[in-house]
Amino acid sequence: MIALLAIITIIIYLFVIGVLIYGFDKIEDFKLQDLPPKTKFSIVIPFRNEAENLPRLLNSITKLNYPNGFFEVILVDDDSEDDSVLIIEKILKTLSKQKNTLASTIRIIKNERTSNSPKKDAITSAIKQSKHHWIITTDADCVLPKYWLDTFDECIQINQPNCIVAPVTYHGKTSFFNRFQTLDILSLQGTTIGSFGIQKPLMCNGANFAYLKSEFISVNGFQGNDTISSGDDIFILEKLWKKAPKKVHYLKSKKAIVTTHPVKNIDQLIQQRLRWASKTSNYNNWFAKCVGLIVLLGNLTCLLLMPAAFLNYITPKIAIALFVIKFSIDFLLLFKAARFFKQENLLLSYMFSSLIYPFFSVYIAFLSFFKSYHWKGRSVKK
Repeated sequence: MIALLAIITIIIYLFVIGVLIYGFDKIEDFKLQDLPPKTKFSIVIPFRNEAENLPRLLNSITKLNYPNGFFEVILVDDDSEDDSVLIIEKILKTLSKQKNTLASTIRIIKNERTSNSPKKDAITSAIKQSKHHWIITTDADCVLPKYWLDTFDECIQINQPNCIVAPVTYHGKTSFFNRFQTLDILSLQGTTIGSFGIQKPLMCNGANFAYLKSEFISVNGFQGNDTISSGDDIFILEKLWKKAPKKVHYLKSKKAIVTTHPVKNIDQLIQQRLRWASKTSNYNNWFAKCVGLIVLLGNLTCLLLMPAAFLNYITPKIAIALFVIKFSIDFLLLFKAARFFKQENLLLSYMFSSLIYPFFSVYIAFLSFFKSYHWKGRSVKK
């Protein structure tokens, strides 16, 4: 009976990941055509205690290829307790002295708290004060690519969307801990792209996410989800997809890839994953919930194969075969994602990571039922 359940679980897992791989290939790479810029953007960046990261972010903004008059940057201070604001002001003064017109397009506002979610409040505060029709959100610990806005602009000109989801990955040192995290986010990005390819979007990342201000207002922003601390991205995606699915696009372009850095230690990684897991029970997307459950059961099954074989509930041959099947289908999706993000060198760590990941995944899933998490110096209760 146990052997049969394990086989059925892995077969379902194989089918689901196979469908996502099929979807990944269905999304074509978006190529820039050097169209004259037409779209004006309001870039919204909430920050809290990001003194270490803000210089890199602002430096990448100064290197954007897009005309300065076609975008504004709204930095939302969410009660920072470090020198974040002073650092921004110092950089803006330097730009002004250099007579860089970008200085006039960047401003700092205070977060107006109205809900249980500081980040959602920060985005809402910025949108209220934004000048342009298109909103793009990113994070203060990110680095933006040179042709970031050009790529969004051409996607808008060609496809006429209301919402655009774009790629995110990690950069930084190549320790095994960082490679493990990067492989994890690559698998999430591969899943995201694949889900768009089958017209069943599962997730997005607020570090690279755009939508029309009018559409944000039309779906009442974060209303209905503002009691949940996280999820500033996925809940808006769900609303906009429900309203007009054909107007929601995935921007599969290497020139649109936003990079950020992995967390520094195990505790931060656990807190981050608990934060991500905290919003899943509130998804309205039944398909996303089913896929999440199947992935969890696939990892749990993989975790139990060895003890089941040891206790003679399943033959060693079947246990090895099931593990190889899961290992192979996961590798194929990860390979496609790594090739798109040009991070194929990380695949050398896949074997060891694939042995660790089921333990980590199941542990986080179990922990999320009982434990609150800490983020940016705040404790969030369940």
